[in-house]
Amino acid sequence: MEPLQAGQIHLDGIEITTPQNPEIRRRMQVVFQDPFGSFNPRHRVDQLITEPFYSLPDPPKGVARMDLIADTLRAVGLQPEDAQKYIHQFSGGQRQRIAIARALITRPELILFDEAVSALDVSVRAQILDLLAELCEAFGLTYLFISHDLSVVRTITDRCLVMQRGEIVEAGATEDIFTAPQHPYTRALIAAAPVLPEINLGAA
Repeated sequence: MEPLQAGQIHLDGIEITTPQNPEIRRRMQVVFQDPFGSFNPRHRVDQLITEPFYSLPDPPKGVARMDLIADTLRAVGLQPEDAQKYIHQFSGGQRQRIAIARALITRPELILFDEAVSALDVSVRAQILDLLAELCEAFGLTYLFISHDLSVVRTITDRCLVMQRGEIVEAGATEDIFTAPQHPYTRALIAAAPVLPEINLGAA
């Protein structure tokens, strides 16, 4: 969305540039932190989640388009009838499901999640993370998950990259990073994460 300041980004050996070519746009989508702020409130859900079609040379039309909208809404735990509603009619968790549907509708290979569950309460966050795990398996997806929440990172990722001031300071398997961090910044991050104390619920 922004021109690179330095370096290069590649997807399967193809350099990603701005503006991106249609094939890259189809294969890579994004889910933003604020589901409400990333939608046009004047549009219905069917128009919102098909926004990625504008970058495709031959998007589905007619019945195929309607069927794809319905299937995608079902995949994220919503109903086909929700396509005719407006975004303000949904809860925060439902809005994030709609954001995921928008990313999923081109059947991409890679989805970027930018702090995608940080605005949700704990119970809704757990539901969305479960949904992401289900979608990953069902559609063969790869996620690039950006988060400050270490518990979320540990739960959902296989590999982890730790960044400090825009530079990657450590990378490796997630469990290795959490159990045996090598870089001082990584150790400081993990040490600073809050740990809930155990509560004795036995009778006094």
